[in-house]
Amino acid sequence: MARWSEIEQEAPELAATARQFLDAGAHKTLATLRRDGSPRISGTEIEIRDGDLWFGGMWQSVKALDLLRDPRFALHGPSVSPPEWRGDAKLAGRAEEVTDPAVMARMTGGAPPGPSHLFRADVTELSVVRLAESGDSLVIESWHAGRGTSRVERR
Repeated sequence: MARWSEIEQEAPELAATARQFLDAGAHKTLATLRRDGSPRISGTEIEIRDGDLWFGGMWQSVKALDLLRDPRFALHGPSVSPPEWRGDAKLAGRAEEVTDPAVMARMTGGAPPGPSHLFRADVTELSVVRLAESGDSLVIESWHAGRGTSRVERR
């Protein structure tokens, strides 16, 4: 597992492209695991700051409870339809809840209006899917913890 800054060091171009796609829109799709093991998707917003990828949740929300029970997650963004679509980023890992009041205040710009959850992502994999320059194929670039990067082009 890796902090975002570690991915930036190991795969700088891929991390920059992924960040460009992730920053393209505010809303992302977060997948978590329900108590029975089935998947759940929720909307979320992320922030990449201080070398980490962060996201939050309303107090005792189902996505937060899912992550507290089983920290595995997947994240996708942005959701854009053709012809505007130029690519997207996906990542997976484990969410670690951060409860330090000073960190929470720094990340939320002050005290949140009520109790909430803050998670820092330990990333295990990152991928970017985009249209090739030629426009007739997809380029899939990925990074996996312990395996490095790979690139595949599909027509």
